[in-house]
Amino acid sequence: MRLSQMLFVTLREDPAEAEIPSHKLLLRAGYIRRIGSGIYAYLPLMWRVLKKVSQIVREEMDATGAQECLLPQLQPADLWRESGRWDTYTQAEGIMFAMTDRQQRELGLGPTHEEVITTIAKDMIRSYRQLPVHLYQIQTKFRDEIRPRFGLMRGREFIMKDGYSFHTNEESLKKTYQDMAQAYSNMLRRSGLQFRAVDADSGAIGGSGSQEFMVLAEAGEDEVLYTEDGQYAANVEKAVSMPADVEPSPFATFEKRETPGTETIDKLCKFLKCSPTQVVKNVLYQAVYDNGITVLVLVSIRGDQDVNQVKLLNELTKLAGNYQAKTVLFLTVPDAEAQRKWAAKSLPLGYMAPDLADDYIAGSKEVNSKFLRLVDRTAVDLTNFVTGSNESGYHVVGANWNKEFPLPATVVGVRTAKKGDRAVHNPEQTLQSARGIEVGHIFQLGTKYSQAMGATYTSEQGEEMPFMMGCYGVGVSRLAQSAVEQSYDKDGIIWPVAIAPYHAIISIPNISDAQQVEVAEKLYAELNQSGIETLLDDRDERAGVKFKDADLIGIPYRIVPGRSLKAGKVEVVERATHKSQEILIDEVNSTLKQWIEAAVS
Repeated sequence: MRLSQMLFVTLREDPAEAEIPSHKLLLRAGYIRRIGSGIYAYLPLMWRVLKKVSQIVREEMDATGAQECLLPQLQPADLWRESGRWDTYTQAEGIMFAMTDRQQRELGLGPTHEEVITTIAKDMIRSYRQLPVHLYQIQTKFRDEIRPRFGLMRGREFIMKDGYSFHTNEESLKKTYQDMAQAYSNMLRRSGLQFRAVDADSGAIGGSGSQEFMVLAEAGEDEVLYTEDGQYAANVEKAVSMPADVEPSPFATFEKRETPGTETIDKLCKFLKCSPTQVVKNVLYQAVYDNGITVLVLVSIRGDQDVNQVKLLNELTKLAGNYQAKTVLFLTVPDAEAQRKWAAKSLPLGYMAPDLADDYIAGSKEVNSKFLRLVDRTAVDLTNFVTGSNESGYHVVGANWNKEFPLPATVVGVRTAKKGDRAVHNPEQTLQSARGIEVGHIFQLGTKYSQAMGATYTSEQGEEMPFMMGCYGVGVSRLAQSAVEQSYDKDGIIWPVAIAPYHAIISIPNISDAQQVEVAEKLYAELNQSGIETLLDDRDERAGVKFKDADLIGIPYRIVPGRSLKAGKVEVVERATHKSQEILIDEVNSTLKQWIEAAVS
């Protein structure tokens, strides 16, 4: 392609709306253009990148025996109601674009396709002899993000590969799950990315186990905790660890003490000269279930620990049946306005005890009349601890469970693991932290969707059995931008060779020089003919402008037919290192072919 004929416009300044380097560079280099909030056009250079990423994904999927298909983006609400996710996706998470057609039928724009694929399996797969089956697609997805940001990282429209497998048993499911773990590792390795596979929370997708594939980058939205021995890695939402040891309590007897101005753990410990490991703090949450019932949740946890809201949400979902509900729509820390709706009297915030009286809750059909009391494992074995007194300005010291305070019946593990904690698998290993961009996620769904939607097959014994299912997603457009976030410098993008829009760019310093043009045209034709994808910058621009643009758009190799032509050579500059060397014109093709093959092997 000749740049003079391409839709190619670069910017010298960072666009105002761009927040992270990759977003700024893709806009500046003319790869994408913003059309609306979280909505971007993929311009010619970007589309070439996306096609290359898609091809790598497709090749790795096909190698596992998965079959490509294309599923509808418009999905009937009734399918999502069958699975029980309509309210979750349209209200709780609120990420589904929902609409009504002219016949007043409710529809959603697909953020994912578990319901559609399960319906297809239900209709078409009758016998165990047809299993296992693995289908995938590469398609545009839609999610109504609360705050679209970072360009293609968190947009409202994006390209994704999603796959779904159906099995007769868990052993078969786990085999495909492991095949996908390997395939995803292959995809990221072939794309030239540094990544880490980590244990993850299954979220609204559900299932018994899942793994995320994180591209390591400072701008990553996710925190990854891992050990140097390579034996453990997990998203912070899922990570577990051993907390610090409890320090001895300085309080031998129970008493109430005046502790003015000690609403925080730090202030309290300084005032009482005690360790936060000997404090039981009580954190209030408000959960709204899908039947409209609000439950006030009081979590007792060790003072030096923080509640992980994802883990708490999972525990509350398990308890949904106690409130004649299926799932949690919202989980928040109730602010003053929320408290006014249900609190019968002012709460002693900062001074609450584990036995905060239920009469703080005003009678209402929409609000459960009793606190749901949970205790984290870190607080269960504390003795002679410090906690609130349910009176502002006062705490109690020397308290014990089942003496001064009843131990809550429900013990949970909802603490947040953090950098520096000891690893569970080996206490000599401490957790390290890195930032990551989630580009892939694989799930063992089990029978969650097949049971909910009545999707069964006939077993070898003639029984009707629900399918065992797995699902596997890769963000194609997100992967492309994450490559930029991982690899750039002050001059622009540094594309990995495997997914760069072009392998090489020939920059003619002076288009008025007949020899430069002649050599450039010869190389342009020869390289493209031999499979080396090459751009020709034949614009009537200064050499400096062309070189800056070549660096900005990140093409791996720049060829300059300049002063060295007198010696029958051209200058070749490697974008990643800025290393320059002069190569004989007749050897450019073979040299580049060798470099490219080495880079993508």
